[in-house]
Amino acid sequence: MPNLVPIGRALISVSDKSGLLDLARALAARGVELISTGGTSGMLRTAGLTVRDVSDVTGFPEMMDGRVKTLHPNVHGALLALRDDDEHLLAMAAHGIEPIDLLIVNLYPFEETVAKGADHATCIENIDIGGPAMIRAASKNHRFVTVITDPADYQPLLDQLAAHDGATTMAFRQKMALTAYSRTAAYDAAVSGWLAGEIGETAPRYRAFAGKLAQGLRYGENPHQGAAFYTDGSRREGVATARQWQGKELSYNNINDTDAAFELVAEFAGAAPACAIIKHANPCGVATGASLAEAYARAYDCDRTSAFGGIVALNQPLDAATAERITEIFTEVVIAPGASDEAKAIFAAKKNLRLLTTAALPDPKAKGLAFKQVAGGFLAQDRDAGLLRPSDLKVVTKRAPTEAELADLLFAWKVAKHVKSNAIIYVKDGATVGVGAGQMSRIDSTRIAARKAQDMAEALGLPMPLTHGSVVASDAFFPFADGLMAAAEAGATAIIQPGGSMRDDEVIAAADAAGLAMVFTGMRHFRH
Repeated sequence: MPNLVPIGRALISVSDKSGLLDLARALAARGVELISTGGTSGMLRTAGLTVRDVSDVTGFPEMMDGRVKTLHPNVHGALLALRDDDEHLLAMAAHGIEPIDLLIVNLYPFEETVAKGADHATCIENIDIGGPAMIRAASKNHRFVTVITDPADYQPLLDQLAAHDGATTMAFRQKMALTAYSRTAAYDAAVSGWLAGEIGETAPRYRAFAGKLAQGLRYGENPHQGAAFYTDGSRREGVATARQWQGKELSYNNINDTDAAFELVAEFAGAAPACAIIKHANPCGVATGASLAEAYARAYDCDRTSAFGGIVALNQPLDAATAERITEIFTEVVIAPGASDEAKAIFAAKKNLRLLTTAALPDPKAKGLAFKQVAGGFLAQDRDAGLLRPSDLKVVTKRAPTEAELADLLFAWKVAKHVKSNAIIYVKDGATVGVGAGQMSRIDSTRIAARKAQDMAEALGLPMPLTHGSVVASDAFFPFADGLMAAAEAGATAIIQPGGSMRDDEVIAAADAAGLAMVFTGMRHFRH
């Protein structure tokens, strides 16, 4: 197996022409013959480079609006021929096929076209055929052919040629082949995913996911686990599109928790200033306020102990007053749709605090897929984009909630969607006052949330638990009346829950007996 393979002829056909001229000039300076197609060929000629058209190599003109130009034995034979196989060499000689040592191709911008909301016909025309075919051929024959599919690899290629007198090493060709196969796999995944959406197919026979490396991570959830962060090409606003202004590199857990925080606070887009504080992917405080600083303070007062070392997400651009409040304790990450220069300056004194900003909040209504690995496979489902309108509520008790209770019930329901099941959330005056998450029984979540609220009331020197006069949200129905009664004992006055239990009548009767107001949503928000 050869290690060093010199580059004598290169075929270049790219849609992304960034960095192309510098690369082509460097290749030409080394005496590499350039072959190209269509717009790429024209660009190179305009720059004064000598280029041979693919149509000259194949003996056929480009046809069908460019759909057919490189699908020809003179191209694929030149890429696939084994240079150490006598029969292959005889076949090349018999048919006038000259070897191609370097393929530089990047694909039609299908993902970008879909992301822009283009119509069906335009998306179809941006599905590349010849490009993936050449890439796969060159990658298969990486013993002899170097394949480049990303402008980011132009300089490493030139470094190889400089270091090895115009040749590339086997290790480099293998790495580029891996990148190339990964690229075509991601491309096909994007096309198949788009087609599934076009025809409304929720369970295609084969399901493919793909991503582009955004960041290598030091480790995963734990130091013994390798990890990396990938973007999926959807361009949905969030942690994947955020700009980091300062602080240490984000860890796996930072990214996971920051995503959870930002997705939660996005439920309050267009509303009053809101803040969510997350610890281990669960909210330990969520609140609105007259200002962001007030919203942060109210969220912090839900559970000051858990907020230490947490993730803070805001629904409005970070301002100086809020930045001052946040820096009073240790915080891992702050994410917001923008930040003032004054706020950035305040954070600059906290070198370990990461500040992330985005152009906007994530869209909570956006469709998408969520998946979870299991032994031997994975589960795929639509992301939970379920939204509740006041008109969806059904009052099931003799007493209807007051206007103030209704506002808090809807607030609590938005939070419940982002708390691990079994989820219980106490809310009062637009702020969480107790959160119970991830317990095996709903009554335990109810009691834990109430206990944490009582602990905070004592810490704040308040005469009664924060849950006194609150409302409660449950992500799923109460299977028995005991959980509801525990909430009532903590001082709650109104309940929001999906309903649907075999014992709904028993739970409703218990609520009536306690003078509670209760509404059913008809929608569940399990989160595991």
